[in-house]
Amino acid sequence: MGLETEKADTRIFMDDDNFPPGGPALSEAEKYAEDEQDRDPHGLNAHLQLGFEDVIAEPELTHSFDKVWICSHALFELSKYVLYKLLSLLLAVPLALVAGIVFAALSCLHVWVVVPFVRTCLMVLPSVQTIWKSLMDVFIEPFFHSVGRCFAMVNIRLDQE
Repeated sequence: MGLETEKADTRIFMDDDNFPPGGPALSEAEKYAEDEQDRDPHGLNAHLQLGFEDVIAEPELTHSFDKVWICSHALFELSKYVLYKLLSLLLAVPLALVAGIVFAALSCLHVWVVVPFVRTCLMVLPSVQTIWKSLMDVFIEPFFHSVGRCFAMVNIRLDQE
């Protein structure tokens, strides 16, 4: 009932005898579509592979009419397809421009500000480390050494009553 019926109704079986030995002749557009690269080679948006069954599901005991289910499925897929195309048409170029500007600015800041600052800090760090160690040895270490000796003689005994 429902989607199972739709899938069974829409299957088309063809014999291999209907095609020429080299396969069906493809138009230029179909050849270009086959040669098209994967637009998400690193799988950044693999979680967006969302289908009708992932969003709308009817429990086994409560099914709507088959035609309602089929129309809902078709409307979902059509609206998802058309709205994605429309929104990408309107937003892809401006957002690509903004992303390009942002990444260019970040790259420039990294090359001309961050790396020189880090390199400068690493050059100065050995002398700062020497000064810091001297300050610790002169002021902090004797203080905590004497405090440790004071508390070394303290004994705590717990009696149970």
